[in-house]
Amino acid sequence: MKPRGKNYVTWLECSATGERYPFAEIRQVSDAGKPLLVRYDLERVAREVPRQMVSERPADMWRYRELLPLADFEGRSTLGESMTPLVPLAKLAPEPGRVWIKDDSRLPTGSFKARGLAVAVSRARELGVSKLAMSSNGNAGVALAAYAARVGLEAIVFCPQDTPTVFLEEMRAYGAQVRLIPGLIHECTREVVAGQMRGAWYDVCTLREPYRIEGKKTIGLEIAEQCQWHLPDVIFYPTGGGTGLIGMWKAFQELRHIGWVSCPLPRLVAVQAAGCAPLVHAYATGQEHADPWPRAQTIAWGIRVPQALGDFLILRAVRATAGFALAVSDEQILQAQKELATVEGLWICPEGAATWAAYRLALERRLISASDRVVLFNGACATKYLPTSSTAAIASVSTGTD
Repeated sequence: MKPRGKNYVTWLECSATGERYPFAEIRQVSDAGKPLLVRYDLERVAREVPRQMVSERPADMWRYRELLPLADFEGRSTLGESMTPLVPLAKLAPEPGRVWIKDDSRLPTGSFKARGLAVAVSRARELGVSKLAMSSNGNAGVALAAYAARVGLEAIVFCPQDTPTVFLEEMRAYGAQVRLIPGLIHECTREVVAGQMRGAWYDVCTLREPYRIEGKKTIGLEIAEQCQWHLPDVIFYPTGGGTGLIGMWKAFQELRHIGWVSCPLPRLVAVQAAGCAPLVHAYATGQEHADPWPRAQTIAWGIRVPQALGDFLILRAVRATAGFALAVSDEQILQAQKELATVEGLWICPEGAATWAAYRLALERRLISASDRVVLFNGACATKYLPTSSTAAIASVSTGTD
């Protein structure tokens, strides 16, 4: 039987001004145009939900349901979102047992986007929404299409015109409408927002509704539990729109509030590609917001985001945890992908490989220590990126061929 659970949500809150809005309302962003965050009665959670109770539940993302925003878990859209493993690097880690990869490629639809869309689609259905739209470089659109199909909702996905065909065909296989737009993902987002303003659909673009971040938050909740509620020292996260990084920061704060963890928060590291690194530049120059990145280009499609709505939240999370932001080149990404595959038997997506490249760079620059307990995040299956991130391209890193 599917669990009913209890709902502990108190209100929705503007991430910039703190203004509160009713949870029952259909809301996209705040009146200030900023992302909304779901707030919970954490004192009540602390009183009523022992940590051990959660650990005794089935090993899926819904085991944390008191910290999730659904009113009815019976009607949720689910495809079997099991906990994903922390895989230790057996050979490449500078010290044994110090570096792990959180491998979300094992989730339904082959990517971490399943977390956010499972919750967002479930909540949209509760709110009576029938048509959902989003912008996507690939994986998020696939997840939206699948979870919408699961509960009979209509999905429309706006993608950059150069989005790899494998993603487009997968979205269409689930019954989604796919619309190709000249330009990059922020230009696709403009089309979605314009339609939402006309009342054509509910917008589930990154941080333009409050619920995807709650699904992504479960990354942090799982890491905490898998580390026996003693958090790692550093987490490297491939960052485009940054929902997962913001979600982890939110998760760790909530866990401390309810008393499930008492250790310092991990240092959060935003990893970007050198060809699209607005947050790295903003971090280095002390800005609160990132300037749009011109002519963005990288083989790591998922982090090709020239401008993020939640840029200030990403930068706030990085700085609040004494983390940092790093950019790595496409060549470094390919080299990292090849190294992890041939040495560790882990063929991960370019965005995930970027975290290993950034880890090596951070060690070289003495931003971290070899003794730090580190989690690197992999978000998707590498096979989704063929032929753009092909085995021939990876092989050419060592052979020097073009």
